[in-house]
Amino acid sequence: MSERDELLAVADRIERLAGASTGGDWRGGGLLATRPDVVAHFADGSTEHVAEARARSARWIAVFSPAVAGPLVEWLRSAARAAEVDPAALALARVVQERLG
Repeated sequence: MSERDELLAVADRIERLAGASTGGDWRGGGLLATRPDVVAHFADGSTEHVAEARARSARWIAVFSPAVAGPLVEWLRSAARAAEVDPAALALARVVQERLG
């Protein structure tokens, strides 16, 4: 498999995994500061506790564990050093920045 094919295959797998997971805009919240909830907010105004949908979300959470941070950070830094900024890297950085608040 070529490197390009490898990148495309992983992108496809992430896309499928996201589609199988709990959708919506995930936000921290809940009543207990010691055990906050993660709640998915949907466009229609409804919500769903991600923990209640763990069968759909567990794999997503496991795949995007802190183990992903190192390679992701390096990719963003590499993109920042490039002669031209990769639009996909910039789009990801902006989404993450928005999510971080």
